[in-house]
Amino acid sequence: MRVLVVEDDPVLADLIADGLREHDMVVDVVHDGAAAVARAAALAPDVVVLDRDLPVLHGDDVTRALIRAGSPSRILMLTAAASLDSRVEGLHLGADDYLPKPFAFAELIARVTALGRRAPARIATVLHHGDLTVDVGRHEVRRAGRPITLTRKEFGVLTELLRADGEVVSAERLLDRVWDEHADPFTTAVRTTLKTLRQKLGDPDPIATVVGRGYRLR
Repeated sequence: MRVLVVEDDPVLADLIADGLREHDMVVDVVHDGAAAVARAAALAPDVVVLDRDLPVLHGDDVTRALIRAGSPSRILMLTAAASLDSRVEGLHLGADDYLPKPFAFAELIARVTALGRRAPARIATVLHHGDLTVDVGRHEVRRAGRPITLTRKEFGVLTELLRADGEVVSAERLLDRVWDEHADPFTTAVRTTLKTLRQKLGDPDPIATVVGRGYRLR
C-alpha cells in the first residue's frame, strides 16, 4: 500500500511515516498543501493522511482539489480540532475518515489499513498463484504449505507480481510501488531483491525474466 503523509510538523510527519513503514507500507511525505496536491497527482497513493491545518494550501482546499481531480486516493484527515462540528465538516468536504489529534498510533494504523482496503485499486488480500499463497494482511507467504519468511521489499515485489496475474511488471513499476520516491532509478535494488526472493521461494523458479521488459509469474 502506498501512503502520502501531509503534515507541516516535520517531527510528527517523520514519526507517522516511520510507523507506517513498520507496517510494510510505502510512504512519501510532504509538508504543505500545494505539494500535497502535486504529489498525489504524480503518485496516486492509496491513502492520503492529511493534516487539516496546512501552510500554503489549507487541508480543506487540498481535499477539494483531490476530489475535483477525480483522485482515487482515500483521505484520512487529521486535526487538532476534536469537536463534532469539525469532524462533520471534514467529512462533508470529501474526506473518507477523520482522526483528531492527539491520536493513538494503533488507531491510525487500523484506519489507514481499512481505507487501503477500500481504495479502488485494492484487490483480494489473500493472493494465490500455483502453489504460492500470500496473505497480504498477515504478511505471510507459503509455498506448497511451507512458510517462507521474506523481507518487506521481497514481500512487496512478490505481491506486485501476484497482483499483475501473469502480466509483465517492469523494474520501474516495482521501484515505484515497493520503494519510495527517493529510490535511485538507476539502483540495482530490484534486481538484488528478486535474486534473494527467488532463492527463498526455491525451485522451480516461479518468476520469469522478460528481457528488456521486466518480470512476470510463470
